[in-house]
Amino acid sequence: MKKTISILGSGFSSLAAACYLAKAGHEVTVYEKNATLGGRARRYKQEGFTFDMGPTWYWMPDVFERFFNDFGYQPSDYYNLLRLNPAYQVYYGLGDSVSISSDIEEIYSLFETEEKGSSLELKKFLAQAKSNYEVAVQDLVYRPGLSPLELISPKTITKLNQLFFDIRKQIKRQFSNPRLIKLLEFPVLFLGAKPANTPAMYNFMNWADFGLGTWHPEGGMFEVIKGMVQLATSLGVVFETNAPVSKIIVDTSGTATGIIVNDNTIPSDIVVSGADYQHTEQLVPKKHQQYSEAYWNKKTFAPSALLFYVGFDKKLKNVSHHTLFFDKEFDGHAEHIYDNPSWPKDPLFYASFPSITDASFAPEGKEAATFLIPIAPGIEDTEAHRKNYFELIIKRLEQLTDQNLQESILFNRSYCINDFVKDYNSFKGNAYGLANTLTQTAFLRPNIKSSKIKNLYFNGQLTVPGPGVPPALISGKIAAELILKSI
Repeated sequence: MKKTISILGSGFSSLAAACYLAKAGHEVTVYEKNATLGGRARRYKQEGFTFDMGPTWYWMPDVFERFFNDFGYQPSDYYNLLRLNPAYQVYYGLGDSVSISSDIEEIYSLFETEEKGSSLELKKFLAQAKSNYEVAVQDLVYRPGLSPLELISPKTITKLNQLFFDIRKQIKRQFSNPRLIKLLEFPVLFLGAKPANTPAMYNFMNWADFGLGTWHPEGGMFEVIKGMVQLATSLGVVFETNAPVSKIIVDTSGTATGIIVNDNTIPSDIVVSGADYQHTEQLVPKKHQQYSEAYWNKKTFAPSALLFYVGFDKKLKNVSHHTLFFDKEFDGHAEHIYDNPSWPKDPLFYASFPSITDASFAPEGKEAATFLIPIAPGIEDTEAHRKNYFELIIKRLEQLTDQNLQESILFNRSYCINDFVKDYNSFKGNAYGLANTLTQTAFLRPNIKSSKIKNLYFNGQLTVPGPGVPPALISGKIAAELILKSI
């Protein structure tokens, strides 16, 4: 029987869920509180420049392929992909950087140059990482997180021990060069936790990095959103923007029966929220909330971020499309994120210069740049902090890349904790959801299916399988499958 399904939010997870549910023949409407679709993956334009406001990395291309294949399409039916070479560049100090090639043999050579014998160790390390990828990403992460038994299978049983020691220890067993250690620990940052708190099983991220490569959708990550919206629309999904949901209606039997949007009651057989999980639970009566404020406060959140969208009136030199600045110690920065939430004294930062690859991002002869500093969620966000940190990273960028930039800045828009709260109702202004630590993995994450309200479901970065764009696509599919089984 056809059901009326209301979905909150229009990020990757909600769009995925909408597509699967509409394909199954249900009447699906997506309600987005903001004026444009895409959730955190919205697009921002100014003075002829274009910026992806959220995700800028396209990793795990097989997950995107699997999603579109489920509907009889390829990603290329909606956007064109370019493999970046170099995949990214890493600065360790003044004029001291390495570039990560798209060619695995060149990566082996780089490792050997940095540490004799390390290329052989890297081959062993990546063989395990690839095996873990095949088990985890192609199997485990598509499970709904209902039971610890989901982790047990002939494929996984030999790998479960990797859940009980951390990836930092694993890396340091095989490599001693601090520069290589930083390279191998970097992909784990996408999971939102310190390497010392991330299970070794997650070294599959290193295969995603070196093995599967870094890609760029022409026009940016928002082109993926546009492709998913186009697919969803073709399946019959209806989109409503400027449509904040103020209440989820729950009847006396504890069943979700609709939502209230702009003071209008929308009857719904099923409600799915891709909005912030903690915020969504504030939309139902307290007795029906699964998780208390204390629960959320005890959780390890992935970082928030201070972002800057900057237009330069010239092309920059000595940088790549993706450039990482590891000239300061990660552990010191991480302490300010996880152990003592506060503004970091010497932050690492990341910069994206998409106009190096894609001319659509900036007017001719100019450069579009996005800068990101990971910070603790919930700390004080002021204009003074934003101004100070912008000056700090521009000075560091000038010094490390040997160029003058201050006079070439056309504009600078900042985005930080207060904006994440305002635009996404994000708990403490978090940017990436819950970190993937051992105690926040699989069935230990917040439920996709509400345990207290019938016909209420969740997806996105605060539930299964975790933070990141590919996991968000998977989360939408998992939620849709649970719903379809229940109908």
